[in-house]
Amino acid sequence: MKTNLTIFFAVILSLLLNVSCESSHTPLPRAYFRIDLPEKDYRDFDTIFPYRFSYPVYAKVIPDGRPNAEPWWADIYFPDFQAVVHLSYKPVHNEEALNDYIEDGRNFINRHIPKATGFNERIYTNEEQQVFGILYEIRGKEAASPIQFHLTDSVSHFLRGSLYFGVSPNNDSLAPVIDFIREDIMHLVETLEWTR
Repeated sequence: MKTNLTIFFAVILSLLLNVSCESSHTPLPRAYFRIDLPEKDYRDFDTIFPYRFSYPVYAKVIPDGRPNAEPWWADIYFPDFQAVVHLSYKPVHNEEALNDYIEDGRNFINRHIPKATGFNERIYTNEEQQVFGILYEIRGKEAASPIQFHLTDSVSHFLRGSLYFGVSPNNDSLAPVIDFIREDIMHLVETLEWTR
């Protein structure tokens, strides 16, 4: 009887230990895929366009093929990131036209206000090349275009650019790519020259 009681307690004890040592599942925090970013290197975009600049070797500059595209519009396409910087160029004929282009650019930015949590404006001036403009950074998880800019010489040229991704906006997960492309956009701005 003593042996049966010992076996009984041994079985109960092992069951209790087995149940008490069972690990509970704790969900892991949400994570995003690792993104491998290429080395920075640039080449010149120097064609018959009325402007030229340097752009990354891991991107392609292609003419804007949309039906409403105007002459001298182009896209800088980043295939590894499903991203594009749309460039739209307008010749400036007078001060009123320049003001209209700047106001149109602000209207595009204002469309992002409902999804934005904040804006940052960075004024750019290059007296030597006669390039002046503003870079807008639009913060917010669901902002469709996190970076927009316009550049002008205030007399003859106006260039507007905006970054878009070919995926649903989730700028938290896209943050490393947005930061990476922001550097490329700044390089474009700093190397821009008017050719006519």
